[in-house]
Amino acid sequence: MSWTDQRARAALRHVFEAAIAAADPRRVLATYLPERPRGRCVVVGAGKSAALMAAALERAWPEVTLTGVVVTRYGHAVPTRRIEVLESRHPVPDANGAAAAARILAAVGGLGPDDLVLALMSGGASALLPLPAPGLTLADKQAVNRALLASGATIAEMNCVRKHLSAIKGGRLAAAAAPARVVTLAISDVPGDDPAVIGSGPTVPDPTSFAEARAILARYGITPPDAVAAHLARAEAETPKPGALPHADFRLIATPMLALEAAAAAARALDLTPLILGDALEGESREMGTLLAGIARSVRAHGRPLAPPALLLSGGETTVSIGAGPAGRGGRNTETLLALAVALAGAPGIWAAAGDTDGIDGTEDAAGAVVTPETLARAAALGLVPRQVLAGHDSYSLFAALGDLIVTGPTLTNVNDLRAVLIA
Repeated sequence: MSWTDQRARAALRHVFEAAIAAADPRRVLATYLPERPRGRCVVVGAGKSAALMAAALERAWPEVTLTGVVVTRYGHAVPTRRIEVLESRHPVPDANGAAAAARILAAVGGLGPDDLVLALMSGGASALLPLPAPGLTLADKQAVNRALLASGATIAEMNCVRKHLSAIKGGRLAAAAAPARVVTLAISDVPGDDPAVIGSGPTVPDPTSFAEARAILARYGITPPDAVAAHLARAEAETPKPGALPHADFRLIATPMLALEAAAAAARALDLTPLILGDALEGESREMGTLLAGIARSVRAHGRPLAPPALLLSGGETTVSIGAGPAGRGGRNTETLLALAVALAGAPGIWAAAGDTDGIDGTEDAAGAVVTPETLARAAALGLVPRQVLAGHDSYSLFAALGDLIVTGPTLTNVNDLRAVLIA
């Protein structure tokens, strides 16, 4: 059967949806629950999936008395009966997030050794828990966060800085819950699935330091507010280090690799041979697009590293470095795709899709987009010059004009980005 445009588009959308389904907490959370506690069970959490995770927990433990509060991104709440759900802003935090973080920190105080804290963490948790360290303000943290987001820093680097400006991250939440047992159920959205990086690790020991946080800001030429610079220079009250939280347990319930494996299974069912390139690919978005285009050309021309029909799959989180000039509307996935389309130059028989599994690519309302062999020609027919659009970081606008955005709405989970390149 030939790979028509319609068939290729449908296949790409199908594997994307299969990846998201594999990270749905309603399917996987109950498997990872600990024994029911003898004492109280306090539920706290943060992230784009926090509300759905709370609802899944209520369904799994209908007979357990659950109390507590979680915070999620605006528009990501779902109905719950026993666990309170709050909403806040992401990726730049707001006052509601600071207030929610304070309530979460207070909720775990005064517990005993027979009590259990269930911490539900998922992508976005770091921005949704912006409780400043003593002496800092929310405005201080917002300024640093904006600078980091525009700098090209990796998520691990951003979270190192965030932990050292926080009263709750970097293991501080688990420390506040002692001597109660703390069990974290987490959906990973970070390359490498490092528990200390997911959500800036509120419930796990932190191996990073104030010195590293200062070095990251210097590396990217970020001059922080005076209060932040002074706080980092004093380096008081370091985060709990490895070995300091023996009462805390961490369990991953969904990861980028599990999502990629689900996408690969869906590809095989469509008579495509999948190849997972990795679940933790990082770097500049446009460079990722160029790299993927080169591999796709090799598959098409030489049958290497595998023969078509094939599907190249990868995960991770690329970055978009914004220079001094004006930037348009875009996200890391649409920028990757536009760079891929430019590099392919209309090569036949190659389609691609990329999207954030949370349904939001950056700050836009689309998860990502689709590239076809006709993308460049159709853009030119509309008077668009893809190389100029790419230089202006306006990829969203181009794909919107073509009608090729992938719009899912909030998926209420997040296992990072998924990139799929189909070679017929």
